[in-house]
Amino acid sequence: MTDNTTRLDHVVLWVQDPVASADFYEKAVGMEPLRITDFAAGAVPFPSVRLNDETVFDLMPLTMVERMKMVPGAADSAGHPVNHICLALPGDDFQALRVRLEERSVPVSDFSYDSFGARGMARRSFYFRDPDGNVFEARHYD
Repeated sequence: MTDNTTRLDHVVLWVQDPVASADFYEKAVGMEPLRITDFAAGAVPFPSVRLNDETVFDLMPLTMVERMKMVPGAADSAGHPVNHICLALPGDDFQALRVRLEERSVPVSDFSYDSFGARGMARRSFYFRDPDGNVFEARHYD
C-alpha cells in the first residue's frame, strides 16, 4: 500500500486464549486469521485477524501483560476493555454477520436505527461481545 493518508492500522485486544479468539473472529465475525500457526509454534508473540485490506486486530494474550513496558502503566490496561469497537459493513455483510452470531448462540442486541458515526447516519446497528467480553457494534450505512 502506498497511500499514506491517516487511517486506522490496528487494534490490540487483550484475550485469554488467542487461538480460540481467532477462531471466533474467523467463524462468527468473518475475519481472516493471521499468524495462527506461527503463534502456536511460538515464533510470534500473538496472532491477528484481518478486518480489511488496511486494518487488523491483534489478539494479545493476557500472559503478555508483564512485557508491556512501552509507556509507564501500559500493563495496567489489561482487563480494561475499550467501551466498544464499531465495524461498518455493507448491508448484506451486516445481515450475514448477525446470522453467523445467532447460529453460534452469541447474544446480540436489538437493532438501533439512525445512529451517528464516521460516515454520517448509519441505517441500522447492533451490539455483541467476543469471548473475552470486548463489546462490538456492527452497523451499515447503505
